[in-house]
Amino acid sequence: MLRRWVPIASFVLLAQPAAAIDVTVTAAQLTRFKGVELDQPVDKLIFRGGLTLQVQDDMFGGLSSITATGPNQDIAFITDRGQFVSAKLAYDETDRLLSLIGVTMDPIQNSKGAPLPRQYARDAEGMDTVYRDGAAVAVRVSFENLTRVADFSLTEARPGGPAREIDIPEWLTDLRSNKSLESLCIAPSSSPIAGSTLLLTEDSLDENGNHRGHFLGNADKGPVGYTNSPIVNPTDCAFLPNGDLLVLERGVALFSFVMNLRRVPAAEVRPGNLMTGELLLSAEGGEIDNMESLMVHVTPAGETRILIGSDNNFNDWQRHMLLEFALPE
Repeated sequence: MLRRWVPIASFVLLAQPAAAIDVTVTAAQLTRFKGVELDQPVDKLIFRGGLTLQVQDDMFGGLSSITATGPNQDIAFITDRGQFVSAKLAYDETDRLLSLIGVTMDPIQNSKGAPLPRQYARDAEGMDTVYRDGAAVAVRVSFENLTRVADFSLTEARPGGPAREIDIPEWLTDLRSNKSLESLCIAPSSSPIAGSTLLLTEDSLDENGNHRGHFLGNADKGPVGYTNSPIVNPTDCAFLPNGDLLVLERGVALFSFVMNLRRVPAAEVRPGNLMTGELLLSAEGGEIDNMESLMVHVTPAGETRILIGSDNNFNDWQRHMLLEFALPE
């Protein structure tokens, strides 16, 4: 892979909370994937490039999910150790992902406004953005181990503040493992189930061996299934603008990571259904890492893209990767 290293200066925000940490990141652009060059078809998508990130701060890592938090390429990650990581995606003049800037870390808080007290409660895994009248107002986060869902306010595109817990079914709260509530995404206004939150488990299977899920909503709520595939499990989800659902799957085979991306038509995304996705992309080995986060967003030039990120599990031998793809016209 061809890499071009781009230094990024630490970006200091004014009036930060005392516990916030500014992070210096360097980025290398990725210009090949599965043997194809930039802007070439790969499986059923188009490769638009990507980044590998280098960070010296030992607290940075374990990036489990990503969501857009503002209109100016503002994003946020959550981590396995209970942190929000806020940043901006920077693009060059050719609409190519260039770097992350303005990177800060804030501890996720409990309902009393204190940092989460122990690791068992910190394992944040899924996240999406809550919109009101077209504006991003909060992020919704799912947690494993101490399984729960909570909302957090957005202030100038950065998530934080006390947790506001959301009621979820008892069978979900009874799951107490690191393979429980892995994915969370909120249906857009174009979806038949607009506004409903999809919760999808990693390794909680129904009597037919498929992944259990649940919709939180007013009119559209109740259980849902997702077809189980060999080796891989769901690890994140995101909706396309037309209401179709994307599900990112990952697993391990022969000591290397495996990744699939599937697309479920909007009409099939509903309570009581068994969702089966069309395979859009598959990769394994050195092309990827532990790919665990998924986001659909619009670039500065107006193209809708799919961003897939990795979780390095705080291991030196794993990478922070971001890969970008577009759907064919």
